[in-house]
Amino acid sequence: MQISPPKHLASYIKHYIFLENSENDIMRLRLFTDGNTGLILSGNINLQDLSGNSLPLSFFYGQLTQYKDLVTNGSFSLMAVVFQPYFLNILLKISAKEVQNQIVSVEDVLKNEMQVFQEKLFYNVDPELIINDLNIYFTTFLSKIINSDYELIKATQQYILQNKGIVTSKELEHFTGYSERQVERKFQQYIGLSPKKYSNIARLHYFLSLMKTNTEESITKLSYHAGYADQSHLIKEFNNNIGLTPNQYSKTENKLAVNFIELHSK
Repeated sequence: MQISPPKHLASYIKHYIFLENSENDIMRLRLFTDGNTGLILSGNINLQDLSGNSLPLSFFYGQLTQYKDLVTNGSFSLMAVVFQPYFLNILLKISAKEVQNQIVSVEDVLKNEMQVFQEKLFYNVDPELIINDLNIYFTTFLSKIINSDYELIKATQQYILQNKGIVTSKELEHFTGYSERQVERKFQQYIGLSPKKYSNIARLHYFLSLMKTNTEESITKLSYHAGYADQSHLIKEFNNNIGLTPNQYSKTENKLAVNFIELHSK
């Protein structure tokens, strides 16, 4: 289940995703970058990394520069709040670069503020009611004054997305009125990635959207439409960000979200 936020929150929250698994089996999952950060809320998930380290029940995740493999054991329900790239910086009040590739326990930074949502997930409250309550929570939080830099970052992010990730540093300088170095510093502070890295992710996800809607087209033709110079460049981006080839990704049966997939055990 994927639900969009109300209009006044859309600049900060991309969407909510509710996922549940009723089977008492082991699932191997892979999360890879989509250029956004987010919040995972759960009341009962047993989630571990491949080293066997248990993750918190609820956590924030920063920008990913490499895919992350996770393992669940048993049934679970969770709510993913997918943020716009700069919203984690607003919530945590720290540089987004500091939490790049990091998982931050919700309890460590917000104490018990999210406990009520965890309990509702544990007791199987209607997900839409939980999302309504989350909308109220975030609306109250955002009633505070927001740094004016966020408007610039938001506009620049949208400019990159509208151009499907195909923008030059000179074009960004012209759009923002800032030097390349200044734009990069602001992106690292508020989004946690360089403009170039974020643009590459935007182009990769545009290609993924083409794959979804043009199933009869060849990978070569779709890579050209997405602005890749050649197929080898695309495959390199896939391997770096997803750890799979385009064909392997397309054959993945259980896509919990576009960037959250179940892997079959080898």
